[in-house]
Amino acid sequence: MAANFVTYLAIFTFTAAFSGALASDPDLLQDVCVALPSSSGGVKVNGFACKDDANVTAADFFFDGLAKPGLINNSVGSIVTAANVEKVPGLNTLGASLSRIDYAPGGLNPPHTHPRATEIVFVLDGELDVGFITTANKLVSKTINKGDIFVFPRGLVHFQKNNGDKAAAVIAAFNSQLPGTQSIPAALFTATPPVPDEVLTKAFQLGTKEIDKIKSKLAPKK
Repeated sequence: MAANFVTYLAIFTFTAAFSGALASDPDLLQDVCVALPSSSGGVKVNGFACKDDANVTAADFFFDGLAKPGLINNSVGSIVTAANVEKVPGLNTLGASLSRIDYAPGGLNPPHTHPRATEIVFVLDGELDVGFITTANKLVSKTINKGDIFVFPRGLVHFQKNNGDKAAAVIAAFNSQLPGTQSIPAALFTATPPVPDEVLTKAFQLGTKEIDKIKSKLAPKK
């Protein structure tokens, strides 16, 4: 039953819910516009230039990377495997993409936003505490289980936390070929060039030493 629902979710996402006037990305102007890698030319557009139709193949519309759990090797205990236009070039101009998110026991997908898309998750396995924060600073949260779905509105800060003692996983659908992800902690404390310390100390009411400690913990491992 769960497998059937995942199929329905994917079809629903790619057609009714995220099509036409509700689509986040611009409407397509041709049947397909398979993305050319950005390294293949100097043209910069809102999206990707189109591959010549004569060179389009089924491989441009295929990706098997969501079939297996991702390898979790970070301190937060979660990993996102994206199936967006960068992995599936045929998604270019279609206004849809998927991701798989895997969580270790106790794992967290830290507070983040998707500036270009609404997200809907379907729980494959496990139990998650999820929530988003409105612009009125209201937390909307719920515990979701296998077979459940939950929606995160476009642009709002949200998170998922596995408070169980078993691994968990979701399939996430987006109404954008490239929804973008901005992690709140990483954006503030690991930006390049860095956000000035005087901004962070005043915003969080912390001293410079505390800010430096946070930065050191979040800094990418070399």
